[in-house]
Amino acid sequence: MIPPREPGIPQASGPGGQIGANLVHFAGLLRRTGLPVGTDSVIVASRALDQLGLRSRTQVHAALRALMVQRHEHEELFDQAFDLFWRDPAAAQQAGIMALLEGRPPEQQPPAPGSRRLGEAMAAPRRQQEHERPPEQDATLTVSDREQLQSMDFEQMSAAQIDNARAAIRRLALPLDRRPTRRFRPDPSGPRIDLAATLRASLRRGGEIVALSRRRRVVRPPPLVVICDISGSMARYAQVLLHFLHAVANSRPRVHVFLFGTRLSNITRQLRHRDAEVAFQMVAAAVPDWSGGTRIGEVIAEFNTRWGKRVLGQGAVVLLMTDGLDRDGGAGLAEAMDRLHRSSRRLIWLNPLLRWSGFQPRSQGIRAMLPHVDEFRTIHNLDSLRALVELLSRPAPAARRWSVP
Repeated sequence: MIPPREPGIPQASGPGGQIGANLVHFAGLLRRTGLPVGTDSVIVASRALDQLGLRSRTQVHAALRALMVQRHEHEELFDQAFDLFWRDPAAAQQAGIMALLEGRPPEQQPPAPGSRRLGEAMAAPRRQQEHERPPEQDATLTVSDREQLQSMDFEQMSAAQIDNARAAIRRLALPLDRRPTRRFRPDPSGPRIDLAATLRASLRRGGEIVALSRRRRVVRPPPLVVICDISGSMARYAQVLLHFLHAVANSRPRVHVFLFGTRLSNITRQLRHRDAEVAFQMVAAAVPDWSGGTRIGEVIAEFNTRWGKRVLGQGAVVLLMTDGLDRDGGAGLAEAMDRLHRSSRRLIWLNPLLRWSGFQPRSQGIRAMLPHVDEFRTIHNLDSLRALVELLSRPAPAARRWSVP
């Protein structure tokens, strides 16, 4: 007796049936959600299903997951795509999209990581057909929008412009200037003679020195420490800058990111996740005081006590992102900033209020912080973010003391 097929897998009609075409469409869906699925994976999956058969949905799911998923963080997104697509591709594209994109009632569980991206990927072909434009018009509008996007304030951007800005931010690279360390590595053309290695080599030859071993000092980028304000006045900027910090944390070693409002939260581990959507959901779960008040002096003092000795070694560069509007009126802020400045090789204060030409340091928090920073710059649009990348790529200038009128 042949067991019945499980629901959810298309029936074959003739040699090969429709399984090959469905696999191609399924692979396209996975690519639109960000999974690297190549043509070779589709071919191998088709051959595997020919050998395995379509009797068990569980076996088909396990086979496709083993052949199409290359990273552990993509497994959950693959499971959602499999359940949505292989249930009924025509019905899922209509009913499933509405459930994912329109949101869920407050009493239900929040959507799983990647569900929004999956819904957008399912709707992409239909939207492309409905909103198709001539190529000439697209090219003109793209250049114009791109130029406008560079100088537009993050706070004035629409949701679509924010998405375009995030995509541009993820493409930015941060080549920090490399610093010499105390360590050395063997190098035949190195500038220094390694006496210990030379003597060890001579002992293997009966005490005869045939050649001099040489070495070179190891150089590496300094640690980058980011302390970002997420209070109500900085929330919109912090949301955009987190995409930049996520890209930096996944492309460079020794990057430490802290968020603060009324308390300090270390989100370095959460930002290490390669999938941006999953990383930001982990950050949201770990940070309880988003868009609230801010106690800059108390938070900086806590950072100096708990984390300063751990992350500020070897010439660390510190980026402090805040508008300086302290809830406590700058109490204890000058002492905390002075210690932070002396513990780091370079302290850069990024303040979106500097975008105004008539900016004056009138608040007590700003006046207490300003004398203890090396650079005081704005961070409110893509142009200012690119200027920051160029600044960090150059050697540190001579120390500068800011005076407060």
